[in-house]
Amino acid sequence: MLEHRYQLRVRYSSVDQLGVVYYSRYLEYFEAARDEIMRSIGLPYSQFEREGYAMPVVEVHCVYHRSAHFDELLTIISRISEMPTARLRIDYEILRENESQPIVTGYTIHAFVNQSGKAVRPPQFFTKLLEAQLLK
Repeated sequence: MLEHRYQLRVRYSSVDQLGVVYYSRYLEYFEAARDEIMRSIGLPYSQFEREGYAMPVVEVHCVYHRSAHFDELLTIISRISEMPTARLRIDYEILRENESQPIVTGYTIHAFVNQSGKAVRPPQFFTKLLEAQLLK
């Protein structure tokens, strides 16, 4: 399994009038963590796109267990548990600093498409990098 931890502090622009993180922001946090897990295997998403590919989200699931608030430090844990075939699943947990119970859990599922938007298998340069990490 490949696991990556990414931290961010909740900005004022992410909360409602009660200081609670607006529900859709968690999907943005998932995206930020996804960018960082890609970078952790040596393939920033910008490079993935320069190679002529994209990974659009085709499914997302998010469970809200508790609220996060303005100025809290959050850790987003992203995990890839298996090699992709036609799709890639990334699981997420969001935790408050110094807490072990998640405030949000979820996953995203991604397809692979080429420059013309046609669905393709995951590119070999990606699967080689990912396989090296999953076998560690």
